[in-house]
Amino acid sequence: MRTTMKLLSIVLAAAAAAVGTLAVIDISHAEQIGAVDTVFKLIGPDHKIVVDAYDDPKVQGVTCYVSRAKTGGIKGGLGLAEDRSDASIVCQVTAAIQITEPLKQQEEVFTERTSLLFKRLRVVRMVDAKRNTLVYMTYSDRVIEGSPQNSVTAVAVPHGTPIPLKK
Repeated sequence: MRTTMKLLSIVLAAAAAAVGTLAVIDISHAEQIGAVDTVFKLIGPDHKIVVDAYDDPKVQGVTCYVSRAKTGGIKGGLGLAEDRSDASIVCQVTAAIQITEPLKQQEEVFTERTSLLFKRLRVVRMVDAKRNTLVYMTYSDRVIEGSPQNSVTAVAVPHGTPIPLKK
């Protein structure tokens, strides 16, 4: 029994290390702007609300700011906690808008893991061609069951800058 438990612990640790390594690639676009503590934890980091900035990789001049809950404590400090699904988004024009390549009608722009294996925070860009507007939505999903909690924002692209769509 002890040998089985040790073997299971080693396998889980290896899987966690592998997933942790892959997750670094997903959030390389994020820049943490700030954080506020919401719950004091005696051991480990406090529970927080963090605000991250993401520059849209295909639309220069648009930055999205996502605020989300981040779980602290021992599990949070070790990367084993599951963050809540609550998130909010606002996207702003931060420079002249330049669209570097034709955009899909709907495309995932950013993703970040919010639990060790199964939960992710996602940001999706949608094109409203009729109004020459980019719509960004954030939501959380799981392998088995996602959350209907979401937040949406829109960036009106100047009329002189048409949004090219992939066909």
